[in-house]
Amino acid sequence: MKKLILFTILIAFAGPLTAQPKPALALIPEPVSVTRKTGVFSLPSSIVIETTDERPLAASINFLKQRFTQATGRSVRISRTVPAGPHIQLVLNRTPDAKLGKEGYRLVVTGNLVTIRANAPAGIFYGTQTLVQLFPKEIESAVPVAGVRWEAPAVDITDYPRFGWRGLMFDVVRHYFTKDEVKHFIDDMVRYKYNLLHLHLTDDEGWRIEIKGLPRLTEVGAWRVEKIGSFGAFTPPTPDEPRTYGGFYTQDDIREIVRYAKDRFVDILPEIDVPGHSLAAVASYPELSCTPEAKNYLVRSGERIMDWSHGAPPIALVDNTLCPANEKVYAFLDTVMSQLAQLFPFDYIHVGGDETPKNFWKQTPEITALMQREGLKTYEEVQSYFEKRLEKIVESKGKKFMGWDEILEGGLAPSAAVMSWRGMKGGMEAARLKHEVVMSPSTYAYLDYMQSDAVMEPRVYASLRLRKTYEFEPAPDSIDARYVKGGQANLWTEQIYNFRQVQYMLWPRAFAIAESVWSPASKKSWSAFFPKVEAHFNRFNVSETKYSPAVYDPAFSVKRAPDGTLRVELATEVEGLDIHYTFDNSFPDRFYPTYTTPLTPPKDATTLRVITYRGKTQVGRLITMPVEELEKRAPKKK
Repeated sequence: MKKLILFTILIAFAGPLTAQPKPALALIPEPVSVTRKTGVFSLPSSIVIETTDERPLAASINFLKQRFTQATGRSVRISRTVPAGPHIQLVLNRTPDAKLGKEGYRLVVTGNLVTIRANAPAGIFYGTQTLVQLFPKEIESAVPVAGVRWEAPAVDITDYPRFGWRGLMFDVVRHYFTKDEVKHFIDDMVRYKYNLLHLHLTDDEGWRIEIKGLPRLTEVGAWRVEKIGSFGAFTPPTPDEPRTYGGFYTQDDIREIVRYAKDRFVDILPEIDVPGHSLAAVASYPELSCTPEAKNYLVRSGERIMDWSHGAPPIALVDNTLCPANEKVYAFLDTVMSQLAQLFPFDYIHVGGDETPKNFWKQTPEITALMQREGLKTYEEVQSYFEKRLEKIVESKGKKFMGWDEILEGGLAPSAAVMSWRGMKGGMEAARLKHEVVMSPSTYAYLDYMQSDAVMEPRVYASLRLRKTYEFEPAPDSIDARYVKGGQANLWTEQIYNFRQVQYMLWPRAFAIAESVWSPASKKSWSAFFPKVEAHFNRFNVSETKYSPAVYDPAFSVKRAPDGTLRVELATEVEGLDIHYTFDNSFPDRFYPTYTTPLTPPKDATTLRVITYRGKTQVGRLITMPVEELEKRAPKKK
């Protein structure tokens, strides 16, 4: 009888265990092909990586060593011969697999062996990133974690990128980030198979790179008054406030960063933003300006210097442009581009060209004389004249010329590549003109935009939620995809004061961009993507990487009923969430009313508070919305 009872108990426990489905994989970006197999690979107590190509695969080996030793506390050794027992094998193909190209890989996991094959070291490196994502989230820990079954599911993965240009832009001007923070940025981006770091190195707020022979660029141009608050609305600095906030990278720093990136298969695109956005350069060398008052200019500390009330281009309150009619400007740029070309091995140099105000040019006799001499009819043609001369300088250094899509206006330089930021239109036009294009539209890829409601985020001029970001398609059907090099997301840092906030703004939206530039378009699915995002939130919790939970925050839409009362509609990007709310100044949880229909604030209510739950679990942040703010957003009664 006891045996029968024991047998019955074992069956009761065994039944549900054998019936459980395999847990879904959470791989970002989604690979080209994934086949699940039976079984798991368990990390042995002594982990062996077998390869005959140790030197070219150093980056991959070091990455696996770091992840496995830190989290598991186990040892890792390299073997040039096939060891007995379970191990990891890294293989460079002697006969290239045409399907994989230079960055693709094949990852096969069985019960005793993990094999990553690729044609080139970059493919092995990306294969290791995928392999680590197969292990439990605790693999991201910086210290050993006990009680974890270090297992990866058996799979057969074939993977390669859709685009060769998979970029993130990091603005290190509006706020200076250290050399080590730039390296950290690189480490974060390669985990999701980005391969291009666009460094925005100069602007009105600073000049961040040492140029030999032009010492004032960093003695003067790299420093400003420290201001904390809402960037763009600061009071102008007084003369006695110290200009000690900022910094720059020496040329040795740049060489070190470039090497660090190259070791991780990342190219660096340097940007020197001209002729607009050049106040730091003008403050350093006023003779580069068209405007006599430039001798009194200082590097911007965040005070208002542009009037955007009439749209783009802005009306400049100070002349932040280099003078296209001044030959000293072209000599200056020749020096800068010569040294940039030596420091950055990447094929391209980005020269900006965006948001150039023209109002000071219209007042400048030298510009008028230039237009008459060169037959230029518009001030857009004046900028085009500048861009074409600069293109010749860049090309004389053995580099290719790239700029923001404003360089299309007034006529495009003959071999210029265009980075399209004002939506997709500029990139589509450039592609039709058979110019190379990188798509980085603000519509989908501006990661400085607010991720949640403005009452929750540092206020900037637009919002961009995760689901919208995931809709990014770098190569629309209406253009020849041969001219689209790829895509990138841009992180401007006016409102970003520290590296933790950098991470908050990047993730999870950079997950979405990564999938848009790596994965086949046919593999993209929001319903499949978001559960993976949540799995990576858990991994970030372990690694203590900051991210934004704004995807769980509801969006507010305010209308006005015929009787003049407000109608507040709430909606979430994520399905299956309950929104709980209160108007009585208390703090809602799941026991408070659930939103089902548009809300009307009670007559004397001052505050609407909302919070989201999934079942019994709080997932969203508490949002406090003043009724006064809702009134401002509602259309006025006619």
